[in-house]
Amino acid sequence: MIRIAAIVAVFVAAAGLLAMVFFSGRGDEGQFAFCGASSVAGDLGGHFTLVNGAGETVTSAEVITEPTLIYFGYTYCPDVCPLDVDRNAAAVEILEERGQSVTPVFITVDPARDTPEVVRDFADAMHPRMIGLTGSDEQVAEASKAYRTYYKAHPPVDGEYLVDHSTFSYLVTPEQGFLEFFRRELSPEEMADKIGCYVDRI
Repeated sequence: MIRIAAIVAVFVAAAGLLAMVFFSGRGDEGQFAFCGASSVAGDLGGHFTLVNGAGETVTSAEVITEPTLIYFGYTYCPDVCPLDVDRNAAAVEILEERGQSVTPVFITVDPARDTPEVVRDFADAMHPRMIGLTGSDEQVAEASKAYRTYYKAHPPVDGEYLVDHSTFSYLVTPEQGFLEFFRRELSPEEMADKIGCYVDRI
């Protein structure tokens, strides 16, 4: 039993070390160190081409024109997505009250059902400045790959299906690119405080 416990302890320590490597703070390095910037292995974010709510093809450069908060989800999501996107919208509103402007963006991982009109209406209902984006399967896959998100549709049942997907939100800017990711456990106030720290230092 002692040997098993020792092995488990070693495994837990190794897992903790890996977590530190992939998601630990950057210490004193960089202009955003004070904000507790998280680090990830390799590049995150990058170019994408998608379709907006007006049916227009747009690039990431046309979407990300100021600090931008990006979330990948789908409008038919029964619980997680509406809560996460509403939280993001609430954080953006708090920032607006503080005089800081951040664009909220929703990118669907279910382009088969989330047409331009659907993502437009969903985004409009969440926040007046939110940008809803969809596209072809290939375009969505490219955007997802850039941000290293995961999604997988379940087999349909009576024409309906769910989509498993990751739930991080990403703060990016035109100049710096990816700055930070946020887990869904954060409250709107906590997210606004952290985003505001970055915006103050851009």
